[in-house]
Amino acid sequence: MKAFRIHQHGGPEVLKEETLPDPSPAADEAIVEVKACALNHLDLWVRKGVPGHKFPLPMIPGCDITGVVQEVGSVVRNAKPGDRVVVSPGFGCNACEACAEGNDNLCREYGIMGETRDGGCAEFVRVPSRLLIPFPEGLSFEVAAAAPLTMLTAWHMLLGRCGLRAGDDVLVHAAGSGVGSAAVQIAKLHGARVWATASTEAKRAKAVELGADAAFPYETFVEEVRKRTSKRGCDIVFEHVGAATFDGSLKCLAKGGRVVTCGATAGAEVKFDLRAVFFKSLSILGSTMGSRGELMRTMRLVGQGKLKPVVDRVMPLADLRKAHEVMEKREQFGKIVVVPK
Repeated sequence: MKAFRIHQHGGPEVLKEETLPDPSPAADEAIVEVKACALNHLDLWVRKGVPGHKFPLPMIPGCDITGVVQEVGSVVRNAKPGDRVVVSPGFGCNACEACAEGNDNLCREYGIMGETRDGGCAEFVRVPSRLLIPFPEGLSFEVAAAAPLTMLTAWHMLLGRCGLRAGDDVLVHAAGSGVGSAAVQIAKLHGARVWATASTEAKRAKAVELGADAAFPYETFVEEVRKRTSKRGCDIVFEHVGAATFDGSLKCLAKGGRVVTCGATAGAEVKFDLRAVFFKSLSILGSTMGSRGELMRTMRLVGQGKLKPVVDRVMPLADLRKAHEVMEKREQFGKIVVVPK
Protein backbone atom coordinates (compact mmCIF):
# COMPACT_ATOMS: atom_id res chain seq x y z
CA MET A 1 0.00 0.00 0.00
CA LYS A 2 0.97 3.64 -0.42
CA ALA A 3 1.42 5.58 2.82
CA PHE A 4 3.15 8.61 4.30
CA ARG A 5 5.41 7.98 7.29
CA ILE A 6 7.37 10.17 9.67
CA HIS A 7 10.80 8.76 10.60
CA GLN A 8 12.15 11.89 12.30
CA HIS A 9 10.67 15.17 13.44
CA GLY A 10 10.92 18.28 11.32
CA GLY A 11 9.22 20.27 8.58
CA PRO A 12 6.83 18.98 5.92
CA GLU A 13 9.78 17.41 4.12
CA VAL A 14 9.96 14.62 6.78
CA LEU A 15 6.62 13.26 5.48
CA LYS A 16 7.93 10.43 3.31
CA GLU A 17 5.76 8.67 0.74
CA GLU A 18 6.47 4.94 0.90
CA THR A 19 5.21 1.60 -0.35
CA LEU A 20 4.52 -0.69 2.60
CA PRO A 21 3.09 -4.22 2.98
CA ASP A 22 -0.70 -4.34 3.19
CA PRO A 23 -1.72 -4.77 6.85
CA SER A 24 -3.44 -7.89 8.16
CA PRO A 25 -5.77 -7.95 11.19
CA ALA A 26 -5.31 -9.57 14.58
CA ALA A 27 -8.29 -11.52 15.90
CA ASP A 28 -10.02 -8.39 17.30
CA GLU A 29 -9.04 -5.97 14.53
CA ALA A 30 -10.31 -4.84 11.16
CA ILE A 31 -8.60 -3.60 8.02
CA VAL A 32 -10.24 -0.45 6.64
CA GLU A 33 -9.70 0.86 3.14
CA VAL A 34 -9.22 4.57 3.77
CA LYS A 35 -11.55 6.79 1.76
CA ALA A 36 -10.79 10.06 3.56
CA CYS A 37 -8.63 11.32 6.41
CA ALA A 38 -9.01 14.78 7.93
CA LEU A 39 -6.01 16.65 9.32
CA ASN A 40 -5.69 18.23 12.76
CA HIS A 41 -3.11 20.25 14.66
CA LEU A 42 -2.21 16.92 16.25
CA ASP A 43 -0.65 15.98 12.90
CA LEU A 44 1.61 19.02 13.12
CA TRP A 45 2.73 18.10 16.65
CA VAL A 46 3.47 14.51 15.63
CA ARG A 47 5.48 15.75 12.65
CA LYS A 48 7.36 18.52 14.44
CA GLY A 49 7.76 16.79 17.80
CA VAL A 50 6.89 17.97 21.30
CA PRO A 51 9.63 18.64 23.89
CA GLY A 52 9.56 15.98 26.58
CA HIS A 53 7.22 13.68 24.66
CA LYS A 54 8.39 10.63 22.74
CA PHE A 55 6.41 9.51 19.70
CA PRO A 56 6.81 5.89 18.54
CA LEU A 57 8.43 6.62 15.17
CA PRO A 58 8.19 5.70 12.37
CA MET A 59 4.52 6.67 12.32
CA ILE A 60 1.78 6.98 9.71
CA PRO A 61 -0.11 10.13 10.83
CA GLY A 62 -3.82 10.89 10.60
CA CYS A 63 -6.53 10.19 13.19
CA ASP A 64 -9.83 11.22 11.53
CA ILE A 65 -10.56 8.29 9.25
CA THR A 66 -13.52 7.09 7.22
CA GLY A 67 -13.56 4.13 4.89
CA VAL A 68 -14.83 0.68 4.00
CA VAL A 69 -14.08 -2.48 5.97
CA GLN A 70 -12.02 -4.88 3.86
CA GLU A 71 -11.24 -7.67 6.31
CA VAL A 72 -12.00 -8.54 9.94
CA GLY A 73 -10.34 -10.74 12.54
CA SER A 74 -11.77 -14.03 13.75
CA VAL A 75 -13.58 -12.67 16.84
CA VAL A 76 -14.96 -9.44 15.33
CA ARG A 77 -18.77 -9.28 15.47
CA ASN A 78 -19.57 -5.57 15.10
CA ALA A 79 -18.39 -5.14 11.50
CA LYS A 80 -18.08 -7.10 8.27
CA PRO A 81 -16.38 -6.55 4.92
CA GLY A 82 -18.17 -3.89 2.89
CA ASP A 83 -19.38 -1.84 5.87
CA ARG A 84 -18.85 1.91 5.63
CA VAL A 85 -17.38 3.11 8.92
CA VAL A 86 -16.06 6.05 10.89
CA VAL A 87 -13.01 5.28 13.04
CA SER A 88 -13.05 6.58 16.60
CA PRO A 89 -9.71 8.39 16.84
CA GLY A 90 -8.96 7.67 20.51
CA PHE A 91 -8.71 4.42 22.43
CA GLY A 92 -8.05 3.15 25.94
CA CYS A 93 -6.91 -0.24 27.17
CA ASN A 94 -10.54 -1.45 27.46
CA ALA A 95 -9.72 -3.14 30.77
CA CYS A 96 -9.08 -0.50 33.47
CA GLU A 97 -11.55 1.24 35.79
CA ALA A 98 -11.71 4.40 33.65
CA CYS A 99 -12.52 2.39 30.51
CA ALA A 100 -15.09 0.30 32.38
CA GLU A 101 -16.83 3.51 33.50
CA GLY A 102 -16.96 4.81 29.92
CA ASN A 103 -14.20 7.38 30.53
CA ASP A 104 -11.73 5.83 28.11
CA ASN A 105 -10.12 9.23 27.54
CA LEU A 106 -8.90 9.07 31.18
CA CYS A 107 -7.23 5.68 30.68
CA ARG A 108 -3.53 5.77 31.59
CA GLU A 109 -2.80 3.96 28.33
CA TYR A 110 -5.01 6.22 26.21
CA GLY A 111 -3.77 6.64 22.66
CA ILE A 112 -4.80 8.30 19.42
CA MET A 113 -4.66 6.98 15.87
CA GLY A 114 -1.74 8.56 14.05
CA GLU A 115 -0.03 9.46 17.32
CA THR A 116 0.48 6.21 19.23
CA ARG A 117 -0.32 3.75 16.43
CA ASP A 118 -0.37 4.06 12.65
CA GLY A 119 -3.14 6.30 11.33
CA GLY A 120 -5.03 7.04 8.16
CA CYS A 121 -2.63 8.82 5.79
CA ALA A 122 -2.41 5.59 3.83
CA GLU A 123 -4.50 3.41 1.54
CA PHE A 124 -5.34 0.98 4.37
CA VAL A 125 -5.34 1.13 8.17
CA ARG A 126 -5.44 -1.58 10.85
CA VAL A 127 -7.95 -0.70 13.58
CA PRO A 128 -9.20 -2.31 16.82
CA SER A 129 -12.74 -3.31 15.92
CA ARG A 130 -14.26 -1.57 18.97
CA LEU A 131 -13.27 1.76 17.34
CA LEU A 132 -15.53 1.24 14.32
CA ILE A 133 -18.63 3.44 14.39
CA PRO A 134 -21.53 3.07 11.94
CA PHE A 135 -21.36 5.58 9.11
CA PRO A 136 -23.93 8.43 9.29
CA GLU A 137 -26.40 8.23 6.43
CA GLY A 138 -26.36 10.91 3.75
CA LEU A 139 -22.77 12.08 4.24
CA SER A 140 -19.75 11.83 2.00
CA PHE A 141 -16.60 10.15 3.29
CA GLU A 142 -14.87 13.54 3.23
CA VAL A 143 -17.48 15.35 5.34
CA ALA A 144 -17.77 12.50 7.85
CA ALA A 145 -13.97 12.42 8.26
CA ALA A 146 -14.02 16.09 9.27
CA ALA A 147 -16.14 15.35 12.35
CA PRO A 148 -14.67 12.90 14.91
CA LEU A 149 -11.77 14.54 16.73
CA THR A 150 -12.99 18.14 16.66
CA MET A 151 -16.65 17.41 17.38
CA LEU A 152 -15.72 15.01 20.20
CA THR A 153 -13.20 17.42 21.72
CA ALA A 154 -15.56 20.39 21.62
CA TRP A 155 -18.49 18.36 22.94
CA HIS A 156 -16.51 17.06 25.92
CA MET A 157 -15.09 20.49 26.69
CA LEU A 158 -18.43 22.28 26.70
CA LEU A 159 -20.73 19.61 28.11
CA GLY A 160 -18.53 17.08 29.88
CA ARG A 161 -16.17 19.56 31.54
CA CYS A 162 -18.13 22.83 31.72
CA GLY A 163 -21.74 21.66 32.06
CA LEU A 164 -22.96 24.02 29.34
CA ARG A 165 -26.54 25.21 29.92
CA ALA A 166 -29.08 27.06 27.83
CA GLY A 167 -28.66 30.80 28.35
CA ASP A 168 -24.91 30.66 28.97
CA ASP A 169 -22.64 33.21 27.35
CA VAL A 170 -19.79 31.35 25.61
CA LEU A 171 -16.68 32.78 23.98
CA VAL A 172 -15.05 30.51 21.39
CA HIS A 173 -11.51 31.33 20.36
CA ALA A 174 -10.18 30.63 16.86
CA ALA A 175 -13.57 29.88 15.38
CA GLY A 176 -11.91 29.22 12.03
CA SER A 177 -10.22 26.09 13.33
CA GLY A 178 -11.84 22.66 13.22
CA VAL A 179 -12.44 22.50 16.97
CA GLY A 180 -13.52 26.15 17.10
CA SER A 181 -16.10 25.76 14.33
CA ALA A 182 -17.42 22.66 16.13
CA ALA A 183 -17.66 24.53 19.44
CA VAL A 184 -19.67 27.39 17.92
CA GLN A 185 -22.26 24.92 16.62
CA ILE A 186 -22.44 22.80 19.77
CA ALA A 187 -22.84 25.82 22.03
CA LYS A 188 -25.55 27.28 19.80
CA LEU A 189 -27.36 23.92 19.58
CA HIS A 190 -27.62 23.92 23.38
CA GLY A 191 -29.09 27.40 23.64
CA ALA A 192 -26.03 29.49 24.43
CA ARG A 193 -25.26 32.99 23.27
CA VAL A 194 -22.01 32.59 21.37
CA TRP A 195 -19.19 35.05 20.81
CA ALA A 196 -16.17 34.15 18.70
CA THR A 197 -12.70 35.31 17.74
CA ALA A 198 -10.89 34.83 14.44
CA SER A 199 -7.89 36.36 12.72
CA THR A 200 -9.53 37.77 9.57
CA GLU A 201 -12.77 39.46 8.64
CA ALA A 202 -13.61 36.61 6.27
CA LYS A 203 -13.21 34.02 9.04
CA ARG A 204 -15.26 36.15 11.44
CA ALA A 205 -18.07 36.34 8.87
CA LYS A 206 -18.02 32.56 8.49
CA ALA A 207 -18.18 32.14 12.27
CA VAL A 208 -21.37 34.21 12.29
CA GLU A 209 -22.75 32.05 9.47
CA LEU A 210 -22.15 28.99 11.68
CA GLY A 211 -24.21 30.54 14.46
CA ALA A 212 -22.01 32.92 16.44
CA ASP A 213 -23.91 36.01 17.58
CA ALA A 214 -20.84 38.14 16.82
CA ALA A 215 -17.15 37.61 16.10
CA PHE A 216 -14.21 39.83 17.06
CA PRO A 217 -10.52 40.34 16.28
CA TYR A 218 -8.14 39.00 18.94
CA GLU A 219 -6.98 42.52 19.71
CA THR A 220 -10.40 43.66 20.96
CA PHE A 221 -12.21 40.56 22.28
CA VAL A 222 -11.97 41.49 25.97
CA GLU A 223 -13.59 44.88 25.44
CA GLU A 224 -16.18 43.47 23.03
CA VAL A 225 -17.26 40.70 25.39
CA ARG A 226 -17.61 43.10 28.31
CA LYS A 227 -19.66 45.47 26.17
CA ARG A 228 -21.92 42.75 24.72
CA THR A 229 -22.60 41.23 28.14
CA SER A 230 -23.15 44.55 29.95
CA LYS A 231 -19.83 43.98 31.80
CA ARG A 232 -21.04 40.66 33.26
CA GLY A 233 -18.66 38.51 31.23
CA CYS A 234 -18.93 34.97 29.88
CA ASP A 235 -19.90 31.80 31.68
CA ILE A 236 -17.49 29.76 29.54
CA VAL A 237 -14.42 30.60 27.50
CA PHE A 238 -13.40 27.91 25.04
CA GLU A 239 -9.58 28.05 24.86
CA HIS A 240 -7.07 26.29 22.67
CA VAL A 241 -4.87 29.20 21.60
CA GLY A 242 -2.80 29.54 24.76
CA ALA A 243 -0.37 32.30 25.67
CA ALA A 244 -1.70 34.85 23.17
CA THR A 245 -5.22 34.84 24.61
CA PHE A 246 -5.25 33.17 28.02
CA ASP A 247 -4.96 36.23 30.27
CA GLY A 248 -7.71 37.95 28.27
CA SER A 249 -9.84 34.83 28.51
CA LEU A 250 -9.74 34.99 32.30
CA LYS A 251 -10.61 38.70 32.20
CA CYS A 252 -13.68 37.83 30.09
CA LEU A 253 -15.18 35.48 32.67
CA ALA A 254 -18.20 36.25 34.80
CA LYS A 255 -18.13 35.34 38.49
CA GLY A 256 -18.20 31.57 38.77
CA GLY A 257 -17.13 31.27 35.13
CA ARG A 258 -14.86 28.61 33.72
CA VAL A 259 -12.20 28.56 31.05
CA VAL A 260 -11.62 25.19 29.42
CA THR A 261 -8.58 24.43 27.29
CA CYS A 262 -7.53 21.61 25.00
CA GLY A 263 -4.46 23.11 23.40
CA ALA A 264 -1.78 25.77 23.20
CA THR A 265 -1.20 26.49 19.54
CA ALA A 266 0.20 29.97 20.28
CA GLY A 267 2.37 29.09 23.27
CA ALA A 268 2.07 26.94 26.39
CA GLU A 269 3.61 29.26 29.00
CA VAL A 270 0.93 31.59 30.43
CA LYS A 271 0.86 34.20 33.22
CA PHE A 272 -2.20 35.51 35.01
CA ASP A 273 -3.23 37.14 38.27
CA LEU A 274 -4.17 34.35 40.66
CA ARG A 275 -6.22 36.74 42.81
CA ALA A 276 -8.84 37.01 40.09
CA VAL A 277 -9.27 33.24 40.17
CA PHE A 278 -10.25 33.07 43.83
CA PHE A 279 -11.97 36.46 44.13
CA LYS A 280 -14.30 35.58 41.22
CA SER A 281 -14.51 31.83 41.98
CA LEU A 282 -13.21 30.96 38.54
CA SER A 283 -12.43 27.46 37.28
CA ILE A 284 -9.57 26.55 34.93
CA LEU A 285 -10.27 23.20 33.31
CA GLY A 286 -8.17 21.00 31.08
CA SER A 287 -9.66 18.62 28.54
CA THR A 288 -8.35 16.02 26.10
CA MET A 289 -10.59 14.22 23.64
CA GLY A 290 -13.70 12.57 25.17
CA SER A 291 -15.35 9.19 25.54
CA ARG A 292 -16.34 6.88 22.70
CA GLY A 293 -19.94 7.21 23.88
CA GLU A 294 -19.78 10.99 23.45
CA LEU A 295 -18.42 10.50 19.95
CA MET A 296 -21.32 8.21 19.06
CA ARG A 297 -23.75 10.88 20.24
CA THR A 298 -22.06 13.65 18.26
CA MET A 299 -21.90 11.52 15.12
CA ARG A 300 -25.61 10.83 15.44
CA LEU A 301 -26.24 14.58 15.50
CA VAL A 302 -23.96 15.00 12.51
CA GLY A 303 -26.01 12.40 10.69
CA GLN A 304 -29.19 14.28 11.58
CA GLY A 305 -27.75 17.50 10.17
CA LYS A 306 -27.83 19.28 13.55
CA LEU A 307 -24.03 19.55 13.60
CA LYS A 308 -22.20 20.18 10.34
CA PRO A 309 -18.50 19.46 9.92
CA VAL A 310 -16.77 22.30 8.11
CA VAL A 311 -14.54 21.18 5.23
CA ASP A 312 -12.28 23.89 3.87
CA ARG A 313 -10.77 21.82 1.07
CA VAL A 314 -10.16 18.25 -0.10
CA MET A 315 -6.67 17.38 -1.33
CA PRO A 316 -5.07 14.18 -2.68
CA LEU A 317 -2.96 12.26 -0.20
CA ALA A 318 -0.02 12.76 -2.55
CA ASP A 319 -0.16 16.49 -1.59
CA LEU A 320 0.08 15.81 2.16
CA ARG A 321 3.13 18.04 2.57
CA LYS A 322 1.27 20.93 0.94
CA ALA A 323 -1.72 20.28 3.21
CA HIS A 324 0.55 20.60 6.26
CA GLU A 325 1.92 23.89 4.95
CA VAL A 326 -1.60 25.29 4.49
CA MET A 327 -2.57 24.26 8.01
CA GLU A 328 0.58 25.76 9.54
CA LYS A 329 -0.14 29.07 7.82
CA ARG A 330 -3.73 29.00 9.16
CA GLU A 331 -5.07 29.58 5.67
CA GLN A 332 -8.10 27.33 6.07
CA PHE A 333 -11.50 27.69 7.76
CA GLY A 334 -12.47 24.29 9.12
CA LYS A 335 -10.80 21.05 8.10
CA ILE A 336 -8.42 19.95 5.38
CA VAL A 337 -9.25 16.43 4.21
CA VAL A 338 -6.93 14.20 2.21
CA VAL A 339 -8.08 11.30 0.03
CA PRO A 340 -5.85 8.43 -1.11
CA LYS A 341 -7.40 8.19 -4.60
